[in-house]
Amino acid sequence: MVDKSANGRPRLSLGNRPGEDLEQRELTLGFVPLTDCAPLVVARELGMFADEHLEVTLSREPSWANIRDKVMMGALDGAQMLAGMPVASQLGITAVRRPLIAALSLGLGGNAITVSRRLFERMREVDAEAVRHRPRTAGVLRTLIESDRRTGRPPLTFAVVYPVSSHNYELRYWLAAAGIDPDRDVRIVVIPPPQMVARLRAGEIDGFCVGEPWNSVAVQGGHGHVLITSDQLWRHKPEKVLGVTQEWAERHPLTLRALVRALMRAGQWLDDPDHREQAAALLARSEYVGVKEALLRLPLTEQMIYDPGESAVPHPNFNVFQRHAAMFPWRSHALWFVTQIYRWGQVDTAYDMTAVAEMAYRPEYYREAAAAFGWSCPLIDYKPEGLHAGEWQLAQAVPEPLRMGADAFCDGGRFDPQDPAGYLESFEVATPRVTLETLRHMNQFQPSRPARTAGKASDGAS
Repeated sequence: MVDKSANGRPRLSLGNRPGEDLEQRELTLGFVPLTDCAPLVVARELGMFADEHLEVTLSREPSWANIRDKVMMGALDGAQMLAGMPVASQLGITAVRRPLIAALSLGLGGNAITVSRRLFERMREVDAEAVRHRPRTAGVLRTLIESDRRTGRPPLTFAVVYPVSSHNYELRYWLAAAGIDPDRDVRIVVIPPPQMVARLRAGEIDGFCVGEPWNSVAVQGGHGHVLITSDQLWRHKPEKVLGVTQEWAERHPLTLRALVRALMRAGQWLDDPDHREQAAALLARSEYVGVKEALLRLPLTEQMIYDPGESAVPHPNFNVFQRHAAMFPWRSHALWFVTQIYRWGQVDTAYDMTAVAEMAYRPEYYREAAAAFGWSCPLIDYKPEGLHAGEWQLAQAVPEPLRMGADAFCDGGRFDPQDPAGYLESFEVATPRVTLETLRHMNQFQPSRPARTAGKASDGAS
């Protein structure tokens, strides 16, 4: 059971869990300064970790490469991690060959694609009417790229935060949906999130895909324009996870379960609208994100400023931390990342994609904690994506059905986890290094928990 203390913080009531039962009490967890590091900060500052007899130090890291290397080498016990990192580690395409697992999702959404003022003005010159409408597609950009090619201008340069990040795949998805080949028509570079705005201001890049608050920093500083948010690209899309090495998880099962419980309660606290401003104040501190509180308050209170000098507009569900089963590590999400790794030629060997997803994402930790808390929890590990334009109900959940968020893609695409190779075949723009025939041969869908159609659409679902 979960009740609330006087300050509104969820409080665990599961009987005695003495700290001496844990394999390790003192932990160091890494994070990158972004709005969605909030579950770690809240759990540290409001005592959810302490309630689980954990003494947690949070280590602010400058880049995702730092996170990867320090977790793999044991300098960090775990970290806020890009959702694709455990998948990439299981495929063996990381610099250090040590498998990672995702024990928990840390939330959904939170990114945007922003371009420089100079590029935005060029786009407006091409088609002012198209640029006026939101969300902005890449169609105008395609016209501009074709014109630049004819006149001999160098390709536009866009930045993402890491090669297997959702940001890379979101940017590529958005470009490819308009017929732009990300590997041929533009240049994509990797830059750590806190450096994005400075590089944009210096003219080193023309745009980026990054998490908040860095889009808001660019816009309110007069340096950029937001074209589209990640939730407009793919509603309620996966973003960050709690990542640890597989070896650490096996050696510290009780400690990992305690971490999961604490972070789940932090996510619950964060999804109370009355707590979002307090969360912004915590994140604004120099040891965490270290930007003005107002810049963090915008995304956390579900608002977005798209263009310099304009007012904020509502953006519901921009950052979702716990509702809609946001912290459940869906293996279908892991499988989607596997398809993108193949789509863009980041691996040249055919694997059983479902087996990779099952090694990378471990929902059993969430299920155990949810049962203890009395929270409804999915009975399935896989669900289709792109079927619902509005909220819907997942019937395959206990003790009662779950309200789920929309999952539509911007181009109307649909992802069936029972046919990942077929999903790859649906893309006109792709640069795979493994033949789709080989992948189809390797991938006969046999998950540990059978994927069924996940509930019926309702309340505006398509």
